[in-house]
Amino acid sequence: MLVLLVFCVGLGYVHGELKADPNGYIVYCPCMGRFGNQADQFLGSLAFAKSLNRTLVLPPWIEYINHPSSRVPFNTYFKVAPLRKYHRVILMETFMKKLAPIIWPKGDRTAFCYSARHGSSDKDSCNAKDGNPFGPFWDHFGVDFDKSELFAPLYYDTESAHEIQRWRDKYTPDKYLVLAFVGPPASFPVKKHHLYIQKYLEWSDNINQKAEKFIEKNIEHPFVGIHLRTGMDFKRACEHIDQTPTMFAAAQCIGYRQEFGKTTEEMCYPSPQTVTKDVKEWVKKIKAKTVFIATDNNDFIDTMSKTIKKVKFIRQPSPSSPHVDLAILQKSDHFIGNCISTFTAIVKRFRDIEKKNSSFWAFKSKESKQKDEL
Repeated sequence: MLVLLVFCVGLGYVHGELKADPNGYIVYCPCMGRFGNQADQFLGSLAFAKSLNRTLVLPPWIEYINHPSSRVPFNTYFKVAPLRKYHRVILMETFMKKLAPIIWPKGDRTAFCYSARHGSSDKDSCNAKDGNPFGPFWDHFGVDFDKSELFAPLYYDTESAHEIQRWRDKYTPDKYLVLAFVGPPASFPVKKHHLYIQKYLEWSDNINQKAEKFIEKNIEHPFVGIHLRTGMDFKRACEHIDQTPTMFAAAQCIGYRQEFGKTTEEMCYPSPQTVTKDVKEWVKKIKAKTVFIATDNNDFIDTMSKTIKKVKFIRQPSPSSPHVDLAILQKSDHFIGNCISTFTAIVKRFRDIEKKNSSFWAFKSKESKQKDEL
């Protein structure tokens, strides 16, 4: 098998016209949180693959809606071609079917992790398949690991040429053609210098068309798009915001050094009164005719409609698509989101790339306050 592997890689192809990358591949399980977190860490993972000059294998998105976990192919939500303008990528489904049997054969698969995952039977192992979604993710592709590689003290610092060279020196493609990580090889939350990579993400035609169709049928411009996190899980998380002021995606509004302000519980879990106040302000500013609401729970329409008149409040009918929600919010004339939420962060990154205005519940940056005072 080793002779065949060297022969195939040397030729530059292993399956028809599909060429193997002699520089190697990065595979990972997006096993950290829901879609917002996965999208956040995807940017850093793509940057890491580019830094090592390895092809990134695009993992499916892990969802927890109707099952303990399910896997949705990457290109269900985003196009693949635009990503290749930044770096080489391949869908995991294609990689596992056409390349893995030869260049990453069963019996020779190594799991990479920073340190051993404790609480499992093997204390010196990554135990890459222990727990959900880890086990179901790799089982979906028929992957079992034969050994573990603990790569500490190396880290995913793409801004450090020295650190990246250490990765290249230690894990050369001739010995480690595939680096398979237990989790995303990226920091969380996303680093500031990786935010621009969002411009290479484009919604799939299906998601974009559904968003356009919904807007055309139900929304009159100009419209304000809002994202509300009103579930009890988020409420409990927000109770700890004083101890963890940079929680989740907080840097998107307060800055990476908290240079634009401080987080508060009201920013994290705004009251109906705060939501009504902020929406009313922006409806008036842009003379909005519609307010589109994306939420995981209470939409506050009853409260808002008592104060904000002559405006249409609307949300997707149940069962709604959160990805279509995101695409609609991206297209809004003004967007108000949750400073702490990584779901909001997806919209904010898109809108920043497109130079569209966004704001956050109960938050006004120090810069804005200074301008108002002048």
